[in-house]
Amino acid sequence: MWQRDEHVFTTAQSTPIDPTNLTRNFTVLLRKAGLRRIRFHDLRHSIATLLLEQGVELVVIKELLGHAHIGVTATVYAHVRLRLQRDAIDLLGRALDHP
Repeated sequence: MWQRDEHVFTTAQSTPIDPTNLTRNFTVLLRKAGLRRIRFHDLRHSIATLLLEQGVELVVIKELLGHAHIGVTATVYAHVRLRLQRDAIDLLGRALDHP
């Protein structure tokens, strides 16, 4: 019988999902979908990158990821921020060329 607790995802018996089983099942899903193997944790990085690319503020991403300091978030995603800055400068350049 499933019982409510603090976990978001559980087994059918409402117990915490074993990390080994999660990794195994995730790997099977990737293989079936024809995708390359990645770590389950890489999904977290992908989501943060997508949010940053959509203009979500770094402080909001920091809070979603649970980082204690924004410096951690800024360092990890510095490559994305630099690319977004280059894109912004390119957009500005085009706007100035064609007012």
